[in-house]
Amino acid sequence: MTITSRHNPLVARFRDAARGDAGAVMLLDGPHLVGDALAAKIVVTLAAVTQASLAKPDIHELVTTLSQRGINVATVTAAVMDAISPLRSPSGIVALADRPAARMHDIYARPAPLAVLAVDVQDPGNLGAIVRVAEAAGATGVVAAGASANPFGWKALRGSMGSALRLPIGGGDPQAAVDGARRHRCRIVATVPRAGRMLFEIDLTGPIALLIGGEGAGLPEHLVAMADERVTIPMQPPVESLNAAVTAAVVLYEARRQRSTTTRSETRARSGPSTRPEPTREKTTV
Repeated sequence: MTITSRHNPLVARFRDAARGDAGAVMLLDGPHLVGDALAAKIVVTLAAVTQASLAKPDIHELVTTLSQRGINVATVTAAVMDAISPLRSPSGIVALADRPAARMHDIYARPAPLAVLAVDVQDPGNLGAIVRVAEAAGATGVVAAGASANPFGWKALRGSMGSALRLPIGGGDPQAAVDGARRHRCRIVATVPRAGRMLFEIDLTGPIALLIGGEGAGLPEHLVAMADERVTIPMQPPVESLNAAVTAAVVLYEARRQRSTTTRSETRARSGPSTRPEPTREKTTV
């Protein structure tokens, strides 16, 4: 049976989730996110698909997997999908899933955590991009603190390209987030547009909590003041600042570079001097 009415109760459930009015329920829009949720063992509770999209191999495979797991998949018309999906051009499949539990402890579970504390990053696309680059660069988790957007809202989820379904994510008050990082022996590194130490002069190899400020105002002064380090990314005039997600990417990849170099050096030190023979050089007669 195909749902043809926009007034069907199912439509209201999806629209509530898109607005963030469904509590711990999140909206997954598109085959990429639905597939990532299944791979990450996220609890998917309901899906909707158009008949036409079933002809696409990736969506057909997803629907088969969802059905095999006992998840209800409703077939809807294109008009109903337009009402369900918040996108201008719906992908053909959407799903509702339970939001992952906060995993603050997991952020600091490694010996040298690299945590990102995003403070007042209100644009969900920016926050999603921060989560994505955090996973890509090897960060151990993200804390969406203060007035930051919901990292599990549909825009942020799409911006993270599924990283928010895998990476440990927490939230809460910015001061509490900093205090929590200190309890795990992290050095607090605040990003500032000017007057900080040059990025490439700072040691980012130990336990680090990186503070990223929101659009426009940046980090609150009291958080900057209590940081152990203030880092500034060198920029060619007249550019004065970078997007929050770009700032996070530059600093996180510098941290990755430093940590990779340190790991290689430690591996060489443990293995001792090379036992390979020196290459034989032929004597030259003049």
